[in-house]
Parts: sequence; C-alpha cells; structure tokens
Amino acid sequence: MQALDVFYIRLNGLEIQAERILDPSLKKRPVVIMSSSDSRGTIVALSKEAEDDGIFYGMKVSMAKKISRCTRFLPYNWSLYSRVNQYILQTISDFTPTIEQNGFDGFYLDMKGVDILRGHIDNSGLSIFQCIQDKTCIISSVGISVNKLISRIITSVVPEKVYNIEGGLEAQFLAPLEPVILPIMKEKNVYKIIKFLIIKCVIDIQKMANKTADFKLLFNKHAKQLSDECMGVDMSVVKPIVMKDNIMYQTIIPEDTNDEQILHTIIKDLAEKVGFTLRKRKQIAQKIRIHIYYSDGYQCSRIGKLIFVDDKSIFVLLRILFLSANKRRNQIRSVLVDAYKLSMLTIQKKLFFNNKDMNISEVKDKIRQKYGLRSLQTLDVLQILGRV
Repeated sequence: MQALDVFYIRLNGLEIQAERILDPSLKKRPVVIMSSSDSRGTIVALSKEAEDDGIFYGMKVSMAKKISRCTRFLPYNWSLYSRVNQYILQTISDFTPTIEQNGFDGFYLDMKGVDILRGHIDNSGLSIFQCIQDKTCIISSVGISVNKLISRIITSVVPEKVYNIEGGLEAQFLAPLEPVILPIMKEKNVYKIIKFLIIKCVIDIQKMANKTADFKLLFNKHAKQLSDECMGVDMSVVKPIVMKDNIMYQTIIPEDTNDEQILHTIIKDLAEKVGFTLRKRKQIAQKIRIHIYYSDGYQCSRIGKLIFVDDKSIFVLLRILFLSANKRRNQIRSVLVDAYKLSMLTIQKKLFFNNKDMNISEVKDKIRQKYGLRSLQTLDVLQILGRV
C-alpha cells in the first residue's frame, strides 16, 4: 500500500473569513467582496448567506446590489488577505519544511514520515486543522492521499474537516464525481467535447479511456493527461516555495480603469519591485511575462526577454509588452508580472560602471534594503496606489 504522504490544506473562503475576523458584526450576515466599487466591477468572493440571496461569483456589482439590499459590499483587501496567508504559511511550516503554495487559499504539504511521529495519519491532519484555527481563527479543511490531485479534490467535495483516501482507491473515489472537478477541464476543447457527449460522471471517462485509440483520436494531445486524471494518477511532487524558479508581483487596481497614466504608473511600480528582487538575489530572468486581467474576465499576456536588471530597462520592456498585449477598450482590473527561468547574474559589476540607470537602481536598493521595499516610492505611485 502506498503511503499517504501528500496533504492539501484549503482555507475555505479565506477572504470572507478574514473580513469577519476583522469585523465580527459581519458574521452570519450576507457579505460579498468586489473586484472594484465601480458598478462594472464583479463579485470575486461571497458568503453562503449572500449566495442564498441569489448572488453568485462573477455577477456584476450593480446587479448584485439590486438583488440584495441587506448585503454588505466590501472592496478587495489584498493587503489583509496576503498577511493572513503568510501567517498561516508560517504556522504550518512547523509541521513540515516542504510546502507548496497553491494560490491564496491552498497549500500542498509533503508529510513523509509524520505518521510515524504522530500516530495515525489523520491525527496529523487534525493537528494542522486545530493549529490554524487556534492561531488565526481561520477554518480550513485537509485532504490526505498519495498525490496532489486527489488531496486537493478531497477538499472540494468532502465536507469533513480531515479526510483521506487510501492508496489504490483513487479511481473509485473519482468515479461518481462530475468531470468539471478535473484540472484538465479548464482546457476549452476538452470541456466542449465532454459537454457535447453529455458525460455526467468521471466513471464514463474512465470507461472511454480503456479504448485507447479512440480516446486519443477524440482528445488528441490532451488524451494522456485526461486519462491519468480520471484515474487519479498524478506524479508531480510537492515543490517547496524556495525552489520556485520565478518572481511574481501583481497589482489589483483600486478601481477598474483604462487610464494610460494610471496603467503607466502601475507598470513602473511592478518593474521596480521585480528589479529590486532580482538584484537582491543577484539573478536575471531569461523570460518575463506581463499578464492583463480585464473587468469582463478576459485575460491576455505577452512574453519578452530580459537583458538588463536596472529599473528603467525592465520598465521599458514591460511597457512594450503591455502595449502589444492591450488591444481592447475594456477596463483593466489588475496587472501581473512574472519573471521566470532565473539564473545567476554573472556579468561583472564593472560592465555597469558607466551605466547611469544601474547606478540609480543600486542607490535605491540600499535605501529599500534598510527601510523596506515600500520605503521609497515616486509621487505618482503614492497618489494612485497609496501604501497598499
């Protein structure tokens, strides 16, 4: 029997829980989190009470306000949720050093050997659940299995605080579930085929996968992944945060906009964050991607190659990528920058001796290393983003 080594911790409705901890009067009251206070903003998180009132994820704020007048509408507080997330990460680090973060509200843990130390594997799950609740008042759920896929799905469909699936029972566990639970269903072509065939349960996909030739013909390049996922097969390992080969920063714009000056300022701020982190690590990114999220849910991105790590060079490249990607008139909700394929910066400093831009960046670095990343900001950044 395979050891149940992989835990998945889901922080159920982290945003709503965090707001209710901050303001206890919100408990048992319908609460929603908005992407922006603008009427064209959308609902990005909501409580069970708000859902019962007819509000749903992705609904326009203007429509939601008409449906329920007793609901409390709150702006997206990225700073608060980020602090809660990091505090929980520190809390669960006491159980294992091998933790992989999955968005704001999830963590994979590699728990090899802890069943020997703490008795039955469920005891470890209960210990983690209780520790998070005691230290943060956040309610979570813990899924336990032999791999990441099943552990995460457990927390999506099983209402228990802690639940485990024994090794070898993965396919049986998935069989009665709806296909949408599988990650591969995010692929549009796969989703369309499954919907067209009116497939209601994973077991139907499992039966189809037995006919290898037909299955491959139907799902083409996605056949192998779909076949593995429907049987609960996942060979990926829990990858510690420190091993992640990327630097990522995202700015949620206080109010959806397509104002060029505001967007220019946001890109400059993101460029300085990425540049500071790269220089601090003495690294350079072979690739850098800018990702644009629009108010209507549409996304687009562009990828470029980073040659220099001074703030101005990074900003110029990001600006070019942004202009290339942003061909729509719709308002923008957030901008994300991801620098990846990192390698050590081997270029000798003397090569930058006469580089004015690099010298300016290094002077700013000294101030930020002493007083913090947010200690030095230009006036336009302060006016638009404040100190978030």
